[in-house]
Amino acid sequence: MKDVWVISLGGSRIVPDDVDEGFLKKFKLLLDAHGDKKFVVVCGGGSTARRYIGALRKLGKGTKSQSMEGIAVTRLHAGFLARIFGKSANEDLPLSMKRVKDLLRGNRVVFCGALRYRAKNTSDGTAAKLAGYLKCSFINLTNVRGLYSSNPKGNKKARFISSISWEKFYEIVSKVKFEAGQHFVLDGAAARVILEKRIVTYIVGSLKSVDCILRGKRFVGTRVGG
Repeated sequence: MKDVWVISLGGSRIVPDDVDEGFLKKFKLLLDAHGDKKFVVVCGGGSTARRYIGALRKLGKGTKSQSMEGIAVTRLHAGFLARIFGKSANEDLPLSMKRVKDLLRGNRVVFCGALRYRAKNTSDGTAAKLAGYLKCSFINLTNVRGLYSSNPKGNKKARFISSISWEKFYEIVSKVKFEAGQHFVLDGAAARVILEKRIVTYIVGSLKSVDCILRGKRFVGTRVGG
């Protein structure tokens, strides 16, 4: 099998306010430019999922109901992206890691959302588990350029972290309280899998950085482990 990469594509990049057709076109061109590789793209729910989750929370629905709605949105996004990519991507959405692996045999790009409900987990956790299962590297493409020592929006002195160990990264992420639809660079479940499986992970905010990583060049972002 060709060199495989798992990419977690944040829902905030797919639908920031409205569907970002320009970004998605560039994303397709980027993956097409790396025809010597195969990709598993795990789609997030982003602000779309958070709107529904927020409404369910206000209506008194529990965390599981909120999470199931978020999962539905990730799958909606995955199907949408698969249709954009057409013949190079899967027609049906996988609901297990084994099915993802099977689909990779006949498709250059496999799209999925969350595979199943699991407490305190997000699509990033799904992506990390898939990277561990497929024994490959993991790129988290989000709407921030990487990891900071604290929230840069509230702290102007927040330090950008370009490289960090698996252990230190898990220590930071494990302190973030989980809630359905949470918005952080990665969730605790993902960080735990990355640590246990020693998965080289990249957190980036631009397609240029993804391209540089795939080409083995310097990039702007955070590297975890390795």
